[in-house]
Amino acid sequence: MRLRFSGEIWYWRGPSPFYFVTVPEEQCRDLREVSAALTYGWGCLPCTVTLGGSTWRTSMFPKDGGYIVPLKAKVRRAEEVDDGMVVDLQLALDTAPA
Repeated sequence: MRLRFSGEIWYWRGPSPFYFVTVPEEQCRDLREVSAALTYGWGCLPCTVTLGGSTWRTSMFPKDGGYIVPLKAKVRRAEEVDDGMVVDLQLALDTAPA
C-alpha cells in the first residue's frame, strides 16, 4: 500500500522528544484495514517514507485512533523543515519492521 498526503510537523516534548506528522483520517481508515497483517507489535506499522529528496525506513505509531510518522533530525535538517511547517509525505508500507 502506498499513501501520499500533506501534514503539519509537530513536536512532542515527552521523555523522548521527537517530531511527527499526523496521518490524515482518510488514510488512517485504509491503514486500519491492513494493520493486523503488518504490525509487529503495539500497533506499529513499518514503512518507507519520502520527504523531498530524502527517503528512509521507519515505523508509524498508533495515536488517538490514527497514526503518526516520526521525522528524523537528519531528514529535517536535509530538507530544511521544522515544527509548524506543512510537508508532503509519501509512504509505502513494508512487510518487515524497520
